[in-house]
Amino acid sequence: MKRISFLLAGLGLAGVVLYLALGAANVTEWGHAAARDEDYNLLVEGFQKGQLNLNKEAPAGLALLPDPYDPVANARYRAIPYRLDDLSYYRGKLYLYFGATPGLLLFWPWAAFTGGYLFQRIGCAIFCSLGFLASLALLRAMVRRYFPETPAWIAGLLAVMLGLATSATVLLQKADVWEVPIACGYALSLLALGAVWQALHDPARRTRWLALASLGISLAISSRPALLPGAAIVLAPLFPSGRRERRIGPWLAALLPLGLCGAAVMAFNAARFGNPFEYGAHFQLGLYRQDTARHFSLGYLGYNFWVYFLQPMRWTAGFPFVRDAAVLPMPAGHGAVEDPFGALTGMPILLAALAVPLAWRSRAESEASPLRGFAAACAVLFLGAAFMICLFYGNCSRYELDFLPALALLAAAGVLGMERAAARMRRRWALRAAWLAALGFSLAFILLLTVQHYADQRYRLGNAYMGSNRPEDAVVQYERALAAEPGFAEAQGNLGAAFFRLGRWGDAIAADQAALRLAPGSALAHYNLAGALRQSGRLAEAQAEYERAYQLRPDLRR
Repeated sequence: MKRISFLLAGLGLAGVVLYLALGAANVTEWGHAAARDEDYNLLVEGFQKGQLNLNKEAPAGLALLPDPYDPVANARYRAIPYRLDDLSYYRGKLYLYFGATPGLLLFWPWAAFTGGYLFQRIGCAIFCSLGFLASLALLRAMVRRYFPETPAWIAGLLAVMLGLATSATVLLQKADVWEVPIACGYALSLLALGAVWQALHDPARRTRWLALASLGISLAISSRPALLPGAAIVLAPLFPSGRRERRIGPWLAALLPLGLCGAAVMAFNAARFGNPFEYGAHFQLGLYRQDTARHFSLGYLGYNFWVYFLQPMRWTAGFPFVRDAAVLPMPAGHGAVEDPFGALTGMPILLAALAVPLAWRSRAESEASPLRGFAAACAVLFLGAAFMICLFYGNCSRYELDFLPALALLAAAGVLGMERAAARMRRRWALRAAWLAALGFSLAFILLLTVQHYADQRYRLGNAYMGSNRPEDAVVQYERALAAEPGFAEAQGNLGAAFFRLGRWGDAIAADQAALRLAPGSALAHYNLAGALRQSGRLAEAQAEYERAYQLRPDLRR
């Protein structure tokens, strides 16, 4: 067991280094030069001044709009330099719709102890690291107590799965204000699961551990309300061996923190928006109108389930070999779909969660009951979060971190159960080969998807820079996108447009020609190439390119 402990410790350290490196390398959508300008730090400054709104003045022009929540009217204020996208605007003040818990637990203490400010992308990396380390501690506890015969190499592979199959590396490619509460919820919910484990296996201190589990999941919910059904994980230790706990102390420990945190969140909402159940969603300044949006509906359930779990990615011939899945027609009222992926088709190792009953099969009831209770807690956390996310009107890859960590833990327990059951089988190697193949495919997929998201986020940031008239910064981001995904035709074409805006005609011609090699039928690439050729004095070639562009898209003719 010492060998496994050292191995998991080393992999835990490697995972933390990886997450922090990804966070440090990330350039967020707004490209803030100073952490102080980021929303969670503005929230902390607001708290320090005794206010609940951000320490940021709303633009005077926003108040002059006839309807400030009209996405067309407020578009200029959502973009650079104002950066108000997805902030809540209420009675002339700016608020965070996102949970305040990350600010209270990390950003405020960081500012108090260091005198400086923490970038949100590093905050995301810290929270993801805590969640990963908590999952490794649970894996070690499972192996030590129930599967001591597990080879170290299997424990190591499962640890790698817990670090990658959660989609944390994908989220960290764009870690900004949107991702902070999700990463915080991941960390706190996994810590709460750790307390549930202890409550199930340490009856003498059950009340203490229940209180910690309740506090942990309460804070996770206050950071990320989609985790609300996960509050039921505190019930698992209250029914030891299937019998209801009769003492009042454990029940109070399980329910009191939940009640107090819930009351605090409702009071916070009421103080900001006059309604204990209003988080600010209806006052958001977003791409879609929020005050009339149907945010949750059973009508979205089937569509979102397909996209999040079953829809396959598009495979390509060029590195990194995966592209966003084709978007199916959306239900009425559904909002944006932003680069999600089918978790089960992309990471089939997660299907090992179905084998989790093998983990307690043929065990004495006194031994099986706590393990069964822990698996039930993981299942509640996974199913509850997945259900809530599938009811939501938006669809995005970052939301998958709400439910994949608990599913990955169940999959790890399922693999351990299969290994235990296979020990009594003649063809043990066949079962092992099957889950190893599924694991290998899953890890390769998530790593390739991480690279693809790196390229895609750099492309989007380049577009944001172009929109704010910063073509020199856009060039850097497009080149980074192409370094990760050489066949990214859209990035290549926009690189040419950035060079054109900078007056670098030769570079623009080369970039546009490269774009046409990647997408020969692109009318816009022909048109952009024609413009660069004309500026270079190559008029005959320019005219030929214009004609090709007009043949493909007559609307380009002016």
